[in-house]
Amino acid sequence: MDKHYDFNEVEKKMQAFWAQAQVYRFNKNATGELYAIDTPPPTVSGSLHMGHLFSYTQAEMIARFRRMQGYNVFYPIGFDDNGLPTERLVERDEKIRAHTLPRSEFIAKCKVVAEKYEDEFKELYQSLGFSVDWETEYQTISPEVVKISQALFLELVTMGKAYTKESPVLWCCECQTSIAQAELDTVDVECKFNYIPFMVDGHTLEVATTRPELLYGCVCLFINPKDKRYQQYIGKMAMVPLYDYEVPILADEKVGIDKGTGVVMCCTFEDSTDAQWYAEHKLPYRNIILPNGKIADDVPHIGGLKVAAAQTEIIRLLDERGLLIKSESITHAVGTHERCGKPTEIIPSQQWYIDVMSERERFLKAADEINWYPANMKTAIEHGLKT
Repeated sequence: MDKHYDFNEVEKKMQAFWAQAQVYRFNKNATGELYAIDTPPPTVSGSLHMGHLFSYTQAEMIARFRRMQGYNVFYPIGFDDNGLPTERLVERDEKIRAHTLPRSEFIAKCKVVAEKYEDEFKELYQSLGFSVDWETEYQTISPEVVKISQALFLELVTMGKAYTKESPVLWCCECQTSIAQAELDTVDVECKFNYIPFMVDGHTLEVATTRPELLYGCVCLFINPKDKRYQQYIGKMAMVPLYDYEVPILADEKVGIDKGTGVVMCCTFEDSTDAQWYAEHKLPYRNIILPNGKIADDVPHIGGLKVAAAQTEIIRLLDERGLLIKSESITHAVGTHERCGKPTEIIPSQQWYIDVMSERERFLKAADEINWYPANMKTAIEHGLKT
C-alpha cells in the first residue's frame, strides 16, 4: 500500500473497475430477494450544490448494505427535467419567457438545456462512485416516460378518478401556472393595515385590510358571532366605499376578534379563507386579478394596472376622497412561490384533479403498514386524507 493515499488515482481505478465488472448493474434474473430503492430523481434546476449529494447519501448506504446481505438491489437513476424548475432554468439561461414561444420550440430548448446540466450531474455522480445502475437512466421528459404518464392519466379518466372543474387555485402570476400547497413558501413582509369606512344604516363600520386594491372584489363582510361590539350589524347590508354597491354582513367564527377591527372584508380572492367563505356561503364572484398579475380592465380606477401599482393608486384615491381613516405599519405573512419567490394569488382556473378521497380508507390503511422516517410524514399524509 502506498504511504500516501492519492484519491485522484485510486478512485479513478476503482470506478473503472466497477464499471468494467458491472458491479452495480441490475439483473432482473439474478438470484436473491429483490430490494428496490425508489429515490426521487434530482431536479434539473441549475448548478449542482451540496443538497444534490446529501440527498443520495442515505440511499447509497442502504443500497450497498443490502447488496452485502445478498439482496438483488434495483437502484435506478434518472433526472426530473419535465416541470417548472427546468422551465425557469431555461428562461434564465436563454433569457426568454416560455409564454412568448410556440410550445414545440420551447420544449426543444428545454431538452437542449436539460441535457447540458444532466451531463454535469452525471459526471459528478459517477466521480463520487454512486452505486446506481446507469443503464437504467431515464428522463421525465423522454418520450417513453411521457407516454407512460399519459397512458396512466387516460386510465384515471376512464375510471372516473380524474376530472376537471373550475375552482379557486393558488396561482403564480410570474410563472403563469397554478401551484400546489407544497410549493408555497411564507415570508414576513412589512406592509400597511389600511382602515376603510363601510356605511351601514348611516353608521360607519371600519374595516382594516392589507389589500385595498381588492376593494372592488368585496362580496361580503364577516364578523365573529361572539364579538359583542358588532352583533347588531350581522344580517344587514354594508355600502362598499369608492364603488358604492352593497354587500351582506355575515357571521363566521373564523374571524379573529383581535385582528384589525374585528370586521373582515371577504374578496374574491385575497386568501384561502376568502375562497373557503366563497364556497361555504355561496357568495358571488367578482373578477379582479387576471392570470398575468394585472387588474381586470373593467375594474374602475385601477383596471389594467399591476397589483402593486393598483394598490398605490387605490390608497391615493381613498385618501383623496376622505375614505382612508388611517394606515398602520405591520408585519404580515405573505405566500410566495418557492420557484420564483414572487407573491401568489388565488384565482379561479379550470384544472384537472385526481380523486383520492374515495379511496381514503385504503390509503390510510396502507399508511399504517409503512415505517415512516421521520414519523411526522405519516401525520402529513393522514391530515391530507382527512380534510
